[in-house]
Order: sequence, then structure tokens, then C-alpha cells
Amino acid sequence: MAGTIAVVSALGMTAVLGGCGMTGGSADLTLKLVAADYGDNAANSSRKYWDKLVKEYEAEHPDVEIDVSVYSWNDVDRKVREMVAAGDPPDMAQIGAYADYAAHNQLYKADDLLSIPVQADFVGQLATAGQVKGVQYGMPFASSTRVLFYNKTLFSEAGITPPKTWEDLADDAEALKADGVKYPYALPLGPEEAQAETMQWMLSGGGGYTDSVDSYGIDSPENIDTFSWLKDDLVGKGLTGPVAPGELNRAAAFAAFAKGEVGMLNGHPSLAKIAAKAGVKYGMVPTPGKEGTTSSTLGVADWMTAFRKNGHRDQVGDFLDFVYSEKNVLAFSREYDLLPVTSSASSAMAASGQDRHLRTFLDELPSSELYPAGKTSWAEVSAQVKQQIGKAVAPGGSPSDVLSRLQAEASRAENAE
Repeated sequence: MAGTIAVVSALGMTAVLGGCGMTGGSADLTLKLVAADYGDNAANSSRKYWDKLVKEYEAEHPDVEIDVSVYSWNDVDRKVREMVAAGDPPDMAQIGAYADYAAHNQLYKADDLLSIPVQADFVGQLATAGQVKGVQYGMPFASSTRVLFYNKTLFSEAGITPPKTWEDLADDAEALKADGVKYPYALPLGPEEAQAETMQWMLSGGGGYTDSVDSYGIDSPENIDTFSWLKDDLVGKGLTGPVAPGELNRAAAFAAFAKGEVGMLNGHPSLAKIAAKAGVKYGMVPTPGKEGTTSSTLGVADWMTAFRKNGHRDQVGDFLDFVYSEKNVLAFSREYDLLPVTSSASSAMAASGQDRHLRTFLDELPSSELYPAGKTSWAEVSAQVKQQIGKAVAPGGSPSDVLSRLQAEASRAENAE
């Protein structure tokens, strides 16, 4: 194993393990897969998931060997970029983004690989998010949504109920502040994952990163109104805690919630596990909106891709059909408290008592909206959001100016494609 730096995927999952390879015995054909690690220690490394899956597949396909290398999220995207740049891409890569490779005609289309039943089984909005100009290249591999977590003990002590609107949230935060809660509402707009908190709030105000024709609309009136409200009604009134939102990272906010220092914050399934382990009594509700419960929440996904250079389309497709079987999708989702990317596995999870802790997130998935991952400019735009959005709610900051600047940079990045 190499590397022990904890990092975060698009789903906000932490992984700490470095690269590991696994191979089977002799075979007529070897397919190479590079995969990301969703585990947070050696005991639950994704390497174990892939090892079991590959053994099952190779037992039925002795002429094919699957050579899997698993890397931490700190390394996996860079490793694949280096392999592609060296002219030696893997046959498959399970990574955080796909649009750049698709734009350079380096990937197979999903419908060139998968059987019709398997491709049709993808959850609709996840399949759409994997498209570039209407063609699916990114195959969703793992997904998650965001909901509002609240500390039941702190709420009970303050005599308040979970919020449904922005006004409710501000009122609850005022009550929590009056009770001495350190972070009435934790607003992590620091560079670790600010693009997620930003989109969640944009959606709650009726906006988003893009408009109805899929052009960037970062400085829309809805988004400006949202960040003006955050600046004036939450941050400006001291309801977001002692750390400036632009300096508060998601991991620190989650850790504070686990210590009982946070009244409310947006979170994904791993926060439920963190809070339960720490003994925090928590509840989860849909994200409050400007006038009522938000109609759409943030959905996120990581991606499976298949590179064209080495050929082997039929063999790659057959293996991916196996990867996306209901049994295997469920096994992965349950191991890492993530949401299934297929409708069949989602239905099985919804009907299963063992997955009740994920039901709130699962209920949000059909109405979720994802990052504009099909834009090759998104990586650059996301990086700019992480660095700048905190200034929109800082004292003396201007939400309009910051969002307009981000919009200009997004337009430039989009036009440079």
C-alpha cells in the first residue's frame, strides 16, 4: 500500500488507501481496471469488493482476466490522466469525471458496451448526467443526495422543530444561538467541498449552476437572492458559528456535528454513520426552501468509463454488465452507505428493512439535480467556486459581484472548450 492521505470524492466519501493491484491466473485476455477506494481503512477497502467480484466473474469466464488497481481519491484521477497521457489508458476507469476524455473521443459510448436492459436500468437523471451532447459516455457507479441533518437533543432543549422554510431555519438558528450552540447552522463554504453546499443552497432558492438551456447561470437573480439572504439573515446575524463560512470545510463541520456543537447542516449518508458512532441523536429532513421544502436537492455521482484505445469492446461490455447486476450494485451500495445507480437495486433497497437508514436519501434521488458534469469546463468552474464563493457572504462582500465574477469565468471556460 502506498499513501495515507485522506481525500474526498465527488460524493464526499473519504478514502485513505493507496494503489493496490490484483490479478487472476493465466487467461487469453487481460482487461485493466483502475478504481477509486471508498473505504476509510484497510478493513473496508474497495480492493476487497473488487477482489470478490472479479473472482466470481473469472470463475465463469476463464478466458478473461480482470487486473484491478485501486487508488485513493487523492491519486486515482491523476493516475488515469498520466496513463492516458502516456498512451497507455486502462480498459476501464472508475473515477470522478469523464467529460474531458469524451470530448477527445477517447471513450466508448455506453450503448456500445452495455446490453439494453442494463443501460436502461440506470436511474434516469444519473444516466442523463453522464451525457455529453446527448450521448452517454459516463456510466454512474455510485451516487448520493443531500438532506438537512439536525441535532435532536439541541432542538429539544431549545423547544424547536425541524425547519421547512428559510424563515423557519433562521428562527431555529436564533433559538439555538440563544441556547449557546456553537454552530446554530454550519455553512461550510471552504475550499474542500464548497461547490456542493453552494449548489444545495442555489437549488433551495430556485436556481442552480445552469439555466433551462444548460448554459451557466451562476449570477441569476435567484442565486443572487439566495446568497444575499445567507449573508444578511444567517451569517450577518452570527448564526453560522465562530469560523467564517469561507474558511469552514465540510470535514470540520461534520466533526463538529459529531461533537454535538452543530444544530443543523446539510449532509450525506456518511454523516449519519459518523453521528451514530459518536452517539449523537440526529434527525434528517428535506432541505428547507425559500417558501417551503425544496423541490429538488443536490445529487452527486462518480463514474465508470471505458477507453477505446485497447479495443476489447465486447469483453469490456460483458464485464460491465456483470458489474451492474442488481446483486453487485446492492453489495457496493450497502458496503459504503451509498445509493444504488440502477432502478432495480434502488427498488430492492427501498423494500429492505436493512437499508432504512438510507431511505431519506433514496427518497430524494428521483428529484435530485447533479453537477453539470457533462461540461468539460465544469472542473475549472468548480475549482473557482471552491476558492471564491465564501467571499459572497463575508462582511463587506457582495453576493452580486462574486457571482457575476464566477459567471464571467464560467463563460470564458465554456467558450474555451
